[in-house]
Amino acid sequence: MSTLGNSIKLKSGVTLKNRAIMAPMTNMMSFFDGTITENELQYYSLRSGEVGAVITAASNVQEIGQGWEGELGVYDDKHIKGLSNLAAAIKKSGTKAILQIFHGGRMTNSKILRGKQPVSASKVKAERADAEEPRALTDDEIIQVIEDFKAATVRAIKAGFDGVEIHGANTYLIQQFFSPHSNRREDKWGGSLDKRFHFVNQLVDGVIKSVRENASEPFIVGYRFSPEEYEEPGIRIDDTLYLVDQLSDKNIDYLHISLGDYKQYSKFDEKKEQTILKVVHDKIAGRVPLISVGNIQTGSDAKTALKDSEMVALGRVLLADPHWTSKVLSNREDLIRYTVTEEERDELKLNTGVWMFMNAMMPERIK
Repeated sequence: MSTLGNSIKLKSGVTLKNRAIMAPMTNMMSFFDGTITENELQYYSLRSGEVGAVITAASNVQEIGQGWEGELGVYDDKHIKGLSNLAAAIKKSGTKAILQIFHGGRMTNSKILRGKQPVSASKVKAERADAEEPRALTDDEIIQVIEDFKAATVRAIKAGFDGVEIHGANTYLIQQFFSPHSNRREDKWGGSLDKRFHFVNQLVDGVIKSVRENASEPFIVGYRFSPEEYEEPGIRIDDTLYLVDQLSDKNIDYLHISLGDYKQYSKFDEKKEQTILKVVHDKIAGRVPLISVGNIQTGSDAKTALKDSEMVALGRVLLADPHWTSKVLSNREDLIRYTVTEEERDELKLNTGVWMFMNAMMPERIK
């Protein structure tokens, strides 16, 4: 079994100094055009240096892929300078910087897109309040999306990042192509499970090729996925096992499961004999490292999660205590801060966007 303090060498040749990873979390700190702010640099810098790697919040590869205001951009060369500052802020004391690249697809709206209609695999609304009907991407536009993910990867390389994480989770565009709910196409990009995987397959291969052609040093490629959807029809565990089986044979450095709790079971499994994490980890069978995530609060949680993963991603605990990793590794868990007061916001670099997120999504952290 892996332990939190152990280093890990990835397929690319990059070595992470330990198994603790800062999870990608929405912070809404960037300028309206996706350029980085000083507040954002300070926020990441404070949480770097102790963890093995930091995965940034989602950065959109196309303007029409923007999911929310204050989102980081990587869709234009104008972002490279700011991204370079971000990579440098993260790369302290051996921490690796990983840029998460994504496209929001239908999980946005025309207001955020300044009047443009959202796009997706098919003309199907998301099952959420106030969802707008997206426009189905044409074949040429799909190919352009893949090209823009490749271009974003090149920008990450130029900016000095150590890797990229392809965001195929949380109902965004990549997942929309894999999902039978959002993908109702009848061409090569949809229909059967194999065809719904075609977009993922082409995109991942394209990113890997871009790294091979443009990176002069070892460069990480990771992939994040959500194991289930609530919609009917929707992604189920069997779909996900197919996905991870295909991806595990590719030249990627890790898979990153998106879970609310690392101990959770499938919503559709009445027997509940194994956690989702264990089922997925068993399917991967050691071919590629798996990052676990979801309500990992203590060193004991991390130890348990590492029974069925090779790394653990930390989110909420790092917002409240940027030094969680060093405190756990030095047996000083009694000093960990789990809640934040209004007066501590500035000290912790929790600007308006993050503070709004914490109040809405994790009120138990506010006191």
